[in-house]
Amino acid sequence: MTIVDRETFQAELDVLRTREKTHTHEGDAIAAARRRLPMVEVDATLELLGPDGPVTLLDAFEGRRQLIAYYFMWNPGRPAAEQCEGCTFYTNQVAELANLHSRDITYAVFSQGRNVSTGPADAGTSYAESLRYRGFMDWHMPWYSAQPSLDTLLAGREAGLFHLVCYLRDGDRVFETYWTKRRGVEAMDYSYALMDLTVFGRQEPWEDSPDGWPQDRTNVRTDTGAPTWTPGPGRPIAQWPRLAAGRSDDLGVTTAPDQPPHQCH
Repeated sequence: MTIVDRETFQAELDVLRTREKTHTHEGDAIAAARRRLPMVEVDATLELLGPDGPVTLLDAFEGRRQLIAYYFMWNPGRPAAEQCEGCTFYTNQVAELANLHSRDITYAVFSQGRNVSTGPADAGTSYAESLRYRGFMDWHMPWYSAQPSLDTLLAGREAGLFHLVCYLRDGDRVFETYWTKRRGVEAMDYSYALMDLTVFGRQEPWEDSPDGWPQDRTNVRTDTGAPTWTPGPGRPIAQWPRLAAGRSDDLGVTTAPDQPPHQCH
């Protein structure tokens, strides 16, 4: 830890600010290139499950020109505390949709009915569980199951892994324009972005930090139960405070005692 006077601190910060501005401008240039990508047509009639029964991919646009779909990893037959902490972390940061709507964009969650280590269960049952999880988490965004058409919707990609996929509607035709994998989903994030502004950062082992900086956090849940909200290993998952407040962990299923919880990465 190096302690300096205000003038020296500001001089060092000004040097970093130049790099930050370069980073911002490069981000603008990448976004401009993204807007010029070619696109691929997707069958607009592909079936999703909605709260009132089957709907189409076209229906999920809700009449708007664009759609951003978050493909949510799902652990069939497990209670709320054992659902994917990564998908929960990111979905929990999407609250006000009016800003997207003002640009003719619909945001929706597409539950996959499976994750990378668990095969799919009955589509209707898994969707009902996921809807109860949406209520458990106090989420209000549109929520569908992509399970009936998942292999087609995610053609060429790893089903069961979280993705953001962007679509464009032209009349009754639908086109896929962009998609993310792994850390690309950080486009949804503000928590990590704020952590990155702090002196200790995310405190995870992969980061390049000075010797002696805390780096004992992981990107999976701890195995010690609910946090006490003091620093410790693991990432606190958003399910815990809801359980502590007395909400039911039961999504309408019976947990098999010999099935360990899945940890998402």
